[in-house]
Amino acid sequence: MNLILFDRDETERPLPRHDPRARHILNVLRRTPGQTFDVGLVNGPKGKAELVAFTDDVLTLRFTWQDSVPTQERITLIVGLPRPQTARDILRDASTLGASALHFVRTDRGESSYAQSTLWSSGEWARHVRTGVEQAFETHLPEVTHGRSLADVIASLPSDSARIALDNYESPVRLGECQLLVDNVVLAIGSERGWSPAERARLRASGFRFAHLGPRVLRTETACIAALTLVRAQLGLL
Repeated sequence: MNLILFDRDETERPLPRHDPRARHILNVLRRTPGQTFDVGLVNGPKGKAELVAFTDDVLTLRFTWQDSVPTQERITLIVGLPRPQTARDILRDASTLGASALHFVRTDRGESSYAQSTLWSSGEWARHVRTGVEQAFETHLPEVTHGRSLADVIASLPSDSARIALDNYESPVRLGECQLLVDNVVLAIGSERGWSPAERARLRASGFRFAHLGPRVLRTETACIAALTLVRAQLGLL
């Protein structure tokens, strides 16, 4: 953890010693009473926390927050619902790279049973998102949905967004050649078997341009990271 995130209500009470963050403070950061470390308020400012004292049961912390709140980047990622381990990687790494929303959608050629994974039903997905954001030294958690239809997610997108769908078969240009004239970007990446003809038609009708990442066929998690990196470069964020 480069920065440790806290919800606001957690800052008003001692941190249980069994909490993974407490173990990190004591065993990895090796903080002793009077020493500080970097913290963030979820969707709020960054700051410092002082370890005031600790017992066998709790850590007592004192927080000091910056006046300003970091600006959230506006990059939405739509992904055909992948197998759970792939989704874990995307949740973590896309959050690190500044995705503001992650929508894992049902697709015509995807495996619908992936939506029933314990990754989603247990809430485990939220841990991977927080890990990614803490790695990036940021505080904004992306919006995450799963199991919705592609049509439903498209209908919820902001009207002023630049929309690009990645496709290995019907894309006329490389993603790096797409000029982005606004800073609100939506990237759509299909399932492991790609988009169906009906989905391509829906994407085109909804204002998506098609682009590719070159001749190599990439794994879904690799394509997500490569695409986000190229978009961030286009937006001047790298």
